[in-house]
Amino acid sequence: MWCRVRHVFPVLHVVVMVVGVMAGGKMKLPAEAAESGRPTGVLQRNRQFLDFFWDLAKPEQETRLAAVEQLIRYLEHSDQADELEYTLKRLLEGLAHTREAARPGFSLALGQVSSFTFVIDDCKISCLVFFFFQKLVRNALFGNFFGVLALHQSSRLSKEPQVVLECIKLLQSLSQHREHLRDLPSKTIMDILTEIPEEVFEEVLLGALQTDLASAFSTPEQLQLLLVALQRFPHTLKPKKLKSLLGSSTIINTANIPKLTEVLKMAAGSVKKECILPAVALDLLKLSLKEDSFQLFWTKAITQGMLREQPGPTHYLSFRLLGSALPLLSLAQLREVLSGEVMRLYGEHVVSAQTPDRFKLAPEMDAYVSDFLQGCQDPDKQLAVMVGFSSLTNQGYPVVPSVWRVVQHLQPAALHRYVEWLKAMFLQPQLENLLDFSTRKQKDQKNESISRLRKWIVARLISVVENHQVKKEEDLVMDVKKAEWLLQAMHHMPVLSESAEVAPVSQRHAVGVTADGTMWIYCLVQYAQVLLNQPKYVQSAQPFSPEQRQAWDSMLESVASLMKKAKKRPTAEINAFQQLFLLVGMHLFKAPTELVDVMNDLQNCMEKSQEKKAKKTKKQQAAQEDEPHWVEVMVDLLLSLLSQPSRHIRQVCRTVFSSICPHVTATALTAILDEEMSDGADDDSSKDEDDESMEEEEEEEEEELDPNFRVELMKVLQKQNALATEEDGSDDEDLDDEAMMKLDKSLAALFSEQKKKTQAKKDEKTRLHKEKVLVREFKIKVLDLVEVFVARQAGSPLILGLVEPLLTVIERGMSSDSDQQEQDFLRRAADIFRNQLCRSKVYCRTVGDRQGELHDLLEKLMSRAQRLADSSVCLYYFRWDSPRHRTEIHLDRVLCVQVRFMGNVDVDRVSAVFREALSSFMSRRKSPLTAQMFSDLFTRFPVLCVKLVDTAVQNITAGVREHQQGQACVLVLRALQSREVQQLLADATWAELCEKVVGQLVASLQQAGQAERKVVQDKVVKSLELCQFLVKRIQQQKLPVDLEPLQKVLESLSNVFSFKKTGQLEDRYWAVMKHFGHTRPKSEKVKKPTAEADQPAVTKKKGFLPETKKRKNRKKHKPLEAAAEQAASADKPAGEPGQAKRKMKKTKRKQPGGGEMSSPLSPAKKSRTLPENKAAKKKKKQKKMAEGSK
Repeated sequence: MWCRVRHVFPVLHVVVMVVGVMAGGKMKLPAEAAESGRPTGVLQRNRQFLDFFWDLAKPEQETRLAAVEQLIRYLEHSDQADELEYTLKRLLEGLAHTREAARPGFSLALGQVSSFTFVIDDCKISCLVFFFFQKLVRNALFGNFFGVLALHQSSRLSKEPQVVLECIKLLQSLSQHREHLRDLPSKTIMDILTEIPEEVFEEVLLGALQTDLASAFSTPEQLQLLLVALQRFPHTLKPKKLKSLLGSSTIINTANIPKLTEVLKMAAGSVKKECILPAVALDLLKLSLKEDSFQLFWTKAITQGMLREQPGPTHYLSFRLLGSALPLLSLAQLREVLSGEVMRLYGEHVVSAQTPDRFKLAPEMDAYVSDFLQGCQDPDKQLAVMVGFSSLTNQGYPVVPSVWRVVQHLQPAALHRYVEWLKAMFLQPQLENLLDFSTRKQKDQKNESISRLRKWIVARLISVVENHQVKKEEDLVMDVKKAEWLLQAMHHMPVLSESAEVAPVSQRHAVGVTADGTMWIYCLVQYAQVLLNQPKYVQSAQPFSPEQRQAWDSMLESVASLMKKAKKRPTAEINAFQQLFLLVGMHLFKAPTELVDVMNDLQNCMEKSQEKKAKKTKKQQAAQEDEPHWVEVMVDLLLSLLSQPSRHIRQVCRTVFSSICPHVTATALTAILDEEMSDGADDDSSKDEDDESMEEEEEEEEEELDPNFRVELMKVLQKQNALATEEDGSDDEDLDDEAMMKLDKSLAALFSEQKKKTQAKKDEKTRLHKEKVLVREFKIKVLDLVEVFVARQAGSPLILGLVEPLLTVIERGMSSDSDQQEQDFLRRAADIFRNQLCRSKVYCRTVGDRQGELHDLLEKLMSRAQRLADSSVCLYYFRWDSPRHRTEIHLDRVLCVQVRFMGNVDVDRVSAVFREALSSFMSRRKSPLTAQMFSDLFTRFPVLCVKLVDTAVQNITAGVREHQQGQACVLVLRALQSREVQQLLADATWAELCEKVVGQLVASLQQAGQAERKVVQDKVVKSLELCQFLVKRIQQQKLPVDLEPLQKVLESLSNVFSFKKTGQLEDRYWAVMKHFGHTRPKSEKVKKPTAEADQPAVTKKKGFLPETKKRKNRKKHKPLEAAAEQAASADKPAGEPGQAKRKMKKTKRKQPGGGEMSSPLSPAKKSRTLPENKAAKKKKKQKKMAEGSK
């Protein structure tokens, strides 16, 4: 180790010399430094100065940077030379710090200190290097490196050529210790070369670096050094100089390709963990372009060199080099590279790296392509890159995703040409132009390249249209629509001419239309009409019949008529008919037979809607009453369209229904609700089907026990005489070959028939499940119409008809265990009811002649709510069981005059309904109703509170259990606290109510049973809360109410409850008694009596320890002494109950896991369970207690 330190020490000497030269100081021996009379203890007195060096060694980067800044500022204003000398010494020592995070801080500080022109007098090198002798080799190496790094950061190396030379030599020597410093010295040399002028390099450094430059093909670092020198000093390293160094005037040539390949392999292995592209590879690529040898480099070094290795670091380097080369290559070079072997192997990597545990390079390649497209303004190059990556296919399917975000960076011209290429490849797939490959497993599979390619192209075109960040024009979008008929994407497409920067955020943007307001779907209809009118060139896969063609032509005429009317007076109704006509017309190509009738009905609806407006003045109602309203027919059409599995149809139906919402009648709304409520019998049947399916599964599991199958099997065996009997004792050997063949055929037919039956049951089960899923999806779509109606027509009286159906849906959903789809349906229905129906800010102000019907509905819902089993479902019923929602009259509680106003509500009838519900809640042990429901009712409607408060008062004592009695106290308290209730009650009525409540409280408190029961204590607490408010209010208002009985009952409670501790019960009790003049007694702390206090004091001898304080030898504990201790503990008198209880609690707390001991253990038994020292302490304590008792 000492030899290694001596080997490294000259290098340290150079660093210190460089610092000394730059500081401009003179050298002095340590003895001379002592003789200079430097005052001792100066640095010890400046604590702030020393803290700078402590902060430089801390791991936090912010702390180190702040310490460097403060140290420089301190030295600028300091006039003490010893502080500067001490600073350099500490910074040099810190370069070899054992903590790796501290070295950059000291290096940065040394560089900043060296950048100032400080004069160091009487400073010797020996004083600066003394601390390095005691450091390890690794720390010394890092100290040297960071010392040079500090000099480099000081920006003064370029002014001192000799210092630069010494630094380069030092770094060359440090580069030999690669196991510690890796490639840091080489990178620092390259950084230094980028800052020095060419004259310094040619005159000073070229000789020192000549050996490294001549061995450039040995290591990646040396080759990188040569490439950096070529880029920085081209006039010095001319071809003639290169030939003298390397033997050739160029670096990339046929003779050097093998050497370059080996260096690139070494570079690929060195960055295996970092997953980056080595700089030497990119520099070689740039040099090949400069020397016009790219073809040679890419073909020989990359394709035929790096890719010959097994997949790994060499392949990843080639892929990253491909991505980095995109901005540097010409158009011809791009096309060549993107159709070569590197791209093919990259595709194989993408396909094979689909498993989660494999390394994936695709995200890096996406970043390379995205950066290239963002920085490239040449449409030809952009198109070449997009076509190249889209042509890399695996059995026809491109390896890049169909939704590729890099498309948004394409220029409009490049995007248009790329779409044209996609369309041409879709119509006429040219597989020979693709860079296609297959994996080993796929070679034996059926090749469907064309269908796979077309599937990907359709998805790519859809992503181009749907991505709003892609810069596209309307002509391009229409071109794509004509090619693929993308109805779904265009329905939500914003206007392409709108600018997001100009349009305000609050403005409502139009979707599904072009810049001039024409709907995209209408453009497609026009294009379809053009194709239909050219039968010579276009043939339909499913030609229209005359009736279907007539429906198509009538659709065009109706749309044209509606467009004319919309220009004169646009309305939502006209827009709705227009969208629906176009939608049905486009789907005629898909299902013409089913939609012809729909088209005719839609035509009749439009005519009737227009006739209605024209015939308003004519009185011909008799003929119209027999026919359904046009809105009802429209709703039926929308419901029939919703049964189609199309998201576009669902969205159009939602839009159309929102336009015709103002015209919806009760019959039309009932048709919608019938679709939601129609699953009453279906749910029961589905449950039966589930039960049957479970039974079928059990039968399948025990298939061998099926009696029918067993009977059939016995028949087959008996028919072939294959059953052995006791009489003949025959066995299977009696059957000949022909009989065995017949038996095998019969058994095979029997088992085949049984298998078919089993499969038929499975198929039936699958069919029923699919039908159930389809029905549930349809009902979810119907909820869209309900949601639209609630949002658009919140002020319509028809909204009240949604209450019961939605509650029924919620009740059914929450009472059954269902799958995820059923849960989504339930969540959607509950959200509509709770957040949109109950919390709507708009209410209908008139109910017409439906008052009696609404009151009947109230009674019906409350009756159903009381029969429920779940409080959560009952809460949904109670949300709507209130007069505000039934009559939609806003109850103003601000003015006293308006407090009594309840609009058209039959207060007596409604009060009777809620009184019955309150009585049910108080008289049933298990009720779905809760006290919070009635408390909210009392708060919102004081008029009903006045009507129901007497029932609540009676149940203070008449409640079925203590819990209900306590809840009655809570409700009465809420009623008495209401200011509106006090305003509604006259003075005499208020006093009478208070007197009645006092009487009930007296009776309730007299019935207080066992005080230990938790439920009794809760009831008493609620009663005391009511007592506190009532007594306070009676005394403040001086009401003629006798409180003496209540006071006596409260005073007698002290015999039942011990009000000595602190708690909710005790605090509430004394708060009530305070109104009667009783104050809470103060608790006095009494010392616990001990057995030692009763004994006479024992005089102690001075200088001697008492027996209880003497240390005993625990190892010599005799059995007799243990027996004596047990006897003493047995004869010990029992302590006070409080003490025993506290000891038991202490013992319980000691139990692990929170458990309690069933019985106290004996001392001997405890000594066996406790550790040795704890058992000895326990015995010692027991002995002292025994001595005290004696």
